[in-house]
Amino acid sequence: MALSATLYTFTIQLADVDRGVYQDLDLRVARHPSETAEYMLTRLLAYCLEYEDGIAFSDGGVSATDEPPVLVRDLTGRLTAWIDVGAPDADRIHRAAKLADRVAIYTHRDPAKVLAALSGKRIHRAETIPLYSLDREFVDEAAAAIGRRTAASISVTERELYLDLDGTGFSTAIEEHRLG
Repeated sequence: MALSATLYTFTIQLADVDRGVYQDLDLRVARHPSETAEYMLTRLLAYCLEYEDGIAFSDGGVSATDEPPVLVRDLTGRLTAWIDVGAPDADRIHRAAKLADRVAIYTHRDPAKVLAALSGKRIHRAETIPLYSLDREFVDEAAAAIGRRTAASISVTERELYLDLDGTGFSTAIEEHRLG
């Protein structure tokens, strides 16, 4: 019998000073049985850090190969942003850059290893694709603080991320790297 996804509920106060985005979010995030808590947190943070009209978690979840974990569509349904998480392979990112106007990758893994795996590979518009890395210790500690129902506040100022999960605070720099 296949295991089903576990549903997590987040009530988030988002204040992204860098982008001028201030929003209260009520999100239900399905965590696939094969998905780590760290990956789910990175996926949630990618959603919040990229928040704009039309953003959504993909329907296919973490196992979808034809769409990213987080995406943005315009009012016509056209894919405008492909937001990937983790360490996607070069073919996936190449195809994403052809499908969407904008591509971004968020990782909780060693950015040097992610970049090395993509180095020298054919990736359409690689020089325009940012890789945002979050400190592994930050992700591990914050992921351990997530409950099935979590109240959170996320603040971003000068690329410094401040995260409060049910009264427990965490912070890290958001490091930006380029694929090309």
